[in-house]
Amino acid sequence: MMCTTHREDRLGELTGAPGVSGLSVIVPAWNEAAAIGPTLEALKTCAGGSRPELIVADGGSEDSTQKIARSMGAVVVSSDPGRAHQMNAGAAAAAGEWLLFLHADTLVPGDYPRKIRDTLAQPGVVAGAFQLGIDAPNRSLRAIEWCVNLRSRWRSLPYGDQGLFMRAQTFHSLGGYADLPVMEDYELVRRLSKRGRVRLAPASVRTSARRWLRQGIVCATMTNQACIIGYHLGVNPYRLAAWRDGRCVSRHDTDWQDHDADSTHGRTGVDRQHATSSADG
Repeated sequence: MMCTTHREDRLGELTGAPGVSGLSVIVPAWNEAAAIGPTLEALKTCAGGSRPELIVADGGSEDSTQKIARSMGAVVVSSDPGRAHQMNAGAAAAAGEWLLFLHADTLVPGDYPRKIRDTLAQPGVVAGAFQLGIDAPNRSLRAIEWCVNLRSRWRSLPYGDQGLFMRAQTFHSLGGYADLPVMEDYELVRRLSKRGRVRLAPASVRTSARRWLRQGIVCATMTNQACIIGYHLGVNPYRLAAWRDGRCVSRHDTDWQDHDADSTHGRTGVDRQHATSSADG
């Protein structure tokens, strides 16, 4: 378990002192039976004196993900597969004043609701994330952590595996996550940074190393950078997703019309259709 319940948190709960309330945690999941239990347990254990709303946004799991989530007190929301779809569906069902979007294989730090509240209370801050910790004893992964945390501080560009959080009002006013199969977190953070500052909380999440170990650390890092470059060059996002996943590009992928990244990436539904019509006209 990533954290322990501190004595002062337990004392506050016993004496009736108010904890940090109004936080909804949205966890997108798809066939995450092996990971979802520890993630939800950490969310409960590490919450201090508060009781955040836990929402698992499931994209059609065929294993016991939903059963495990319900058994641990989480609300399960079903949606079309894809993190952007799932997180938007989870946020639509959330009642909290603050939203935390957390990957299903990521453990939160101790007293995370208060750290979220304190970070968002800073002047001009519209969103935040935690520092990255990767759950494997590998020097190369320590170097990745250092680079990611440096980028997050100096460029205000944290990614989804760091646990993105913001006020619900801010999220909904931006229209939520863009309808993208990849880079949805990067695109949202770019829009958030136009509203104000994006800051790191003074604590680290602990995310699974499975993706780096499965693809290879060098390959996974180069793939991430290629997706960022391709995104800025306006490469079809479905093609980027195929590159990332190591699969062939399908006809559906190539049917999506490429557009300039700054003009149409991040538009969804009617907005994208309008942008395409404008470009054609």
